[in-house]
Amino acid sequence: MNTRAYEIMIIVDGDEEDTKVDDVIQNVDTWVQDQSGQIVKNDKWGKRKFAYEINHKAEGHYVVLEMITGQIDMEPLERLLRLTDEVVRHKLIRLPEQEAIRRGLLEKT
Repeated sequence: MNTRAYEIMIIVDGDEEDTKVDDVIQNVDTWVQDQSGQIVKNDKWGKRKFAYEINHKAEGHYVVLEMITGQIDMEPLERLLRLTDEVVRHKLIRLPEQEAIRRGLLEKT
């Protein structure tokens, strides 16, 4: 199986409690584990103000996750996040192999 590294930023509605942020992270973690992957780094940035209002909101909870998985189709995860009401925005990127190696997510081949 070809392992890939991803980084995902999730912005949760600023009106939500920290426990809801943890629930969103847990849902992503469960999905990743179901795909034989793992979240390697969980970086909670806390509540930040937006540069402009999004859905009439001025701030949100920022979370950046680094994960590795063999899953090639990440659309189901993106769909899960789109359908989660508390998630204001998300951005998923596949890390280039060299960057993933530099961050210690993948072994050099």
